[in-house]
Amino acid sequence: MVNNTPMAASTYDIDLEQGSTYSTVFTYTDSNGAAVNLTGFTARMQVRAVYAASGPSISLTTSAGGGISLGGAAGTVTVTVPAATSANLVAKNYVYDLELVSAGGVVTKLIRGKMKVLPEVTR
Repeated sequence: MVNNTPMAASTYDIDLEQGSTYSTVFTYTDSNGAAVNLTGFTARMQVRAVYAASGPSISLTTSAGGGISLGGAAGTVTVTVPAATSANLVAKNYVYDLELVSAGGVVTKLIRGKMKVLPEVTR
């Protein structure tokens, strides 16, 4: 659960199995633990080899087939990285963050962290 507080984004580290589908669900909650209504929001997430990398290794959005879906009043954020995408990553450590964008254009960094891609054995 991610708490809606006026502080830095929550840190959440991800272990991603190379060549496998990764999917997780976060719930955005307010300081009382109630789900934040994400109706009208969009979301975006980028994974980069290093913070200063010129381009992302993975880019996810809430557009159709973009890998992120929002659960409206339930406050859920579902992130999915397809197996074909993870198979193309080099096994190493990456950095990422996930941002929510309100209908009014306010950007909130929800989570950030490291993504460790673990090497695939079976190919």
